[in-house]
Amino acid sequence: MATIEHCLYCFESLAAELEKRKPLTLSQVKSSYAEFEISKSDLVNSKPPLKNQLLEASHLSSGASTPSSSSSSSLGTSTEATTPNSSLSSFEPTETPLFVTWNTVSSHGHSLRGCIGTFESLPLSTGLSSYAITSALQDTRFSPITLSELSSLSVSVTLLTDFEDADGPLDWELGTHGLRIAFVNKGRRYGATYLPDVATEQGWTKEETIVSLMRKAGWSGKRDRWREVEPNMDVVRYKGKALSMDYEVFKEWREWFEKELNSQD
Repeated sequence: MATIEHCLYCFESLAAELEKRKPLTLSQVKSSYAEFEISKSDLVNSKPPLKNQLLEASHLSSGASTPSSSSSSSLGTSTEATTPNSSLSSFEPTETPLFVTWNTVSSHGHSLRGCIGTFESLPLSTGLSSYAITSALQDTRFSPITLSELSSLSVSVTLLTDFEDADGPLDWELGTHGLRIAFVNKGRRYGATYLPDVATEQGWTKEETIVSLMRKAGWSGKRDRWREVEPNMDVVRYKGKALSMDYEVFKEWREWFEKELNSQD
């Protein structure tokens, strides 16, 4: 499952790209966020210098690179409930398929701003950073995200697991599975995916989800004739619980980080 640090790392990677600065590594984000939590809870009065911890963490991470090719939890503005101790998170994989989604947050709700991921299993230290930037700047459905938009964004990280072939287009559970379809119709190949939370967020039935996914892939046949394609369709179902976080959480952590770093100069 995705963690708070994963979301922070995506914001950090995008912010650094837009601000033309060097980003912190995932290990450095984890280390500093642990210190941030301690400082907020006042559990200890003394701690090792932050710079020393960042230097140590930098040896454990290879940094970021460019990619080669469900219900969701949400973290809003900082409260005790939205910044749980990361030590309580479930086991974290070192590499996994993943998707990074950016949404614009307004008084009207959330609207999609970019979403790209990979089914290739990648190290989180490189995959999250790469796809945080790619989904923000290279999703062809949208214009690239700008620095001025950063404060209005929310990021969602989904780590994908439990891939298995489905027995048919309806052999999956709403709110549990994401779908990846591939089919041939009239000599043309189609393919598309929906993450596990898409169908429930839209209020779709299984059949509505499949038809919408076929439309996303580019199929333009009649809605009531989608089953004619079924014999030529391969369906893979998978799981993945998304974790979402608003910019304000990132801002609070980043401001604390910079203050701590400056105080030790």
